[in-house]
Amino acid sequence: MNDATLERFHYDNKIVKYFGAATIIWGLVGMLVGLIAATQLFLPEANLGNPYTTFGRIRPLHTNAVIFAFVGNAIFAGVYYSMPRLLKTPMWNKALSWFHFWGWQLIILSAALTLPLGITTSKEYAELEWPIDIAIALVWVAFGANMIGTLIKRRERHMYVAIWFYLASFVTVAILHIFNSLELPVSFFKSYSAYAGVQDALVQWWYGHNAVAFFLTTPFLGLMYYFLPKAANRPVYSYKLSIVHFWSLIFIYMWAGPHHLLYTALPEWAQVLGTIFSVMLVAPSWGGMVNGLLTLRGAWDKVRQEPILKFMVVAVTAYGMATFEGPMLSLKNVNAIAHYTDWIVGHVHIGGLGWNGFFTFGMLYWMWPRLFKTTIYSNKLANTHFWLGTLGIIFYALPLYVSGLTQFLMLKEFNEAGRLAYPNFLETVIQIVPMYMLRALGGLLYLSGAVIMMYNMWMTAKKGSFAEEEEDQAPALVKAYKPHGEFWHRAWERKPVFFTILATVAVAIGGVVEIIPTMLVKSNIPTISSVKPYTPLELEGRDLYIANGCVGCHSQMIRPFRSETERYGEYSKAGEFVYDRPFLWGSKRTGPDLHRVGGKYPDSWHYHHMTDPSSMSPGSLMPPYPWMTTNELDISNLPAKIRTLQKLGVPYPEGYDEQAVADYEAQASKVVGNLKEAGVEVAPNTEIVALIAYLQRLGTDIKQSTASNQ
Repeated sequence: MNDATLERFHYDNKIVKYFGAATIIWGLVGMLVGLIAATQLFLPEANLGNPYTTFGRIRPLHTNAVIFAFVGNAIFAGVYYSMPRLLKTPMWNKALSWFHFWGWQLIILSAALTLPLGITTSKEYAELEWPIDIAIALVWVAFGANMIGTLIKRRERHMYVAIWFYLASFVTVAILHIFNSLELPVSFFKSYSAYAGVQDALVQWWYGHNAVAFFLTTPFLGLMYYFLPKAANRPVYSYKLSIVHFWSLIFIYMWAGPHHLLYTALPEWAQVLGTIFSVMLVAPSWGGMVNGLLTLRGAWDKVRQEPILKFMVVAVTAYGMATFEGPMLSLKNVNAIAHYTDWIVGHVHIGGLGWNGFFTFGMLYWMWPRLFKTTIYSNKLANTHFWLGTLGIIFYALPLYVSGLTQFLMLKEFNEAGRLAYPNFLETVIQIVPMYMLRALGGLLYLSGAVIMMYNMWMTAKKGSFAEEEEDQAPALVKAYKPHGEFWHRAWERKPVFFTILATVAVAIGGVVEIIPTMLVKSNIPTISSVKPYTPLELEGRDLYIANGCVGCHSQMIRPFRSETERYGEYSKAGEFVYDRPFLWGSKRTGPDLHRVGGKYPDSWHYHHMTDPSSMSPGSLMPPYPWMTTNELDISNLPAKIRTLQKLGVPYPEGYDEQAVADYEAQASKVVGNLKEAGVEVAPNTEIVALIAYLQRLGTDIKQSTASNQ
């Protein structure tokens, strides 16, 4: 082909460099916050004695930082590098690229400010309040528009497999984020979920499971299909396997959310559907892993020398391990062992540290020297990073598996008399403290490796010279092209808009089938006449419980196991949660379940437990909250909260917003009176009073048929 038919164009490397640098910086921040949170679990003093750095507030800060800041920026760096090169055209709109970059960093910054302040919805991986939710939607749409614009002006006829995954990720995350974030604002920093109780739980875990699928998995599979063959200098093992695994993965994934809610008050049919599709997920997931590992056929000798390939091989292997373990954990008999224990935290971090972290490191080690037209500063340091990271993963995950099994065995054990062998939940926590110490050591090793990488990248950049733009050339795309006898999928790959519509249909089916019947069919959530809306004081107490992240350590869902009903009381019913916006079932028990804690202890017990947990529960790892006894509760939004809940269907009487403050004060004075009788003086407008009222309400709406102890 002669030069005259070639068009010249330039790739934008500057945006890739910025996203890459943001990945490294936010990665270190997110991991450091995670290390602090891990330390707090065996050293309560690490909560630092103020409300902003308690475990309940920094845990969501850690998860948001590592998912959306570290992994998010890594995805964008990889997409902005690979997509133009695969399509032989620069990104469609430079202004959109930079709007995307600065918009995303501002969103991360707003999360870092609001979460420690207790401004949260408490929905896992979706904690940010409504103004930030809107910003996320706008920036995400800008990213997608830029991708689709680039596809339309491409010079390469067919979309390579990596781009299928990028498109599916864009479409699905948009759907998930918008539907899960439907909420009614009370004020600029407070809103209530559009869904309540069981429905909220289903929508949240449809989102929560698929945020893992379409933010932490499918974009990374796309990156794997570009960077692994590049690093190994080998073609992808099987084109047909990539077709099968792409379509089956995006279709099946969307059905699997209910496996986070097995044995809960979720309707049985939804739990069964979730389990069936979760088990099916093994096949497409392993299809991706096999395609990745077999791409290295004939290149395994390189793995010994190349730290980049070491990272990528361990990443793809960790992906295979996590995606085998996930379906196994969705089997009800395995879920009964692992759910609410540290096993789940170990499982999540095999995926997070192994798959996402290690693939990001491998990608950066490959990309960074190419951006700076040089070689990596030190292969030895990169290898040191690899081994520190690998040891970190082992020291992180193995102790948590031991911890999860220990807790399961202790909590389920009955003695010869037929009573719980360990009636006090705290006995199990004390046993696993050494595992928490080992886990923090694993985190420290992993973080140390990431610090070494930052230094290596800095020195690589100093050694090389950065070119903002990189020239390339390719022939223009001939539009009127319809080859005879073309393979059906090749035809789809020529039509990006059609392909995107098909992917959207594939991902939408599962959510529609599970969510719409749960919303519309009344029998899914039988009502209980004795369940009443929260009083104004209880509502304020509940919002405090949410703001302080109590749901990070305490569940409010007693499953129908003898060990749980003996320990906590009557199992939880779907109809009890109809006024819970958001639901607070939790996903991890570092402390006991609280769904039947109401009336179990006097008000003074809760007062002392909040100010000094170890005075009531010797050996407790919970941080003290002494400021709650003096902090005045701002109830200026209380009437607006009542009005917002009325709009959402909570049956407060007409005009109740005007009566709410008087009712709040009347109930607060009763709590204060109870405390005074026990020798505790406290002002009625303090946070502790509202929190006590909420805790004393929990689980008291239905008559308990089982005695319980804790």
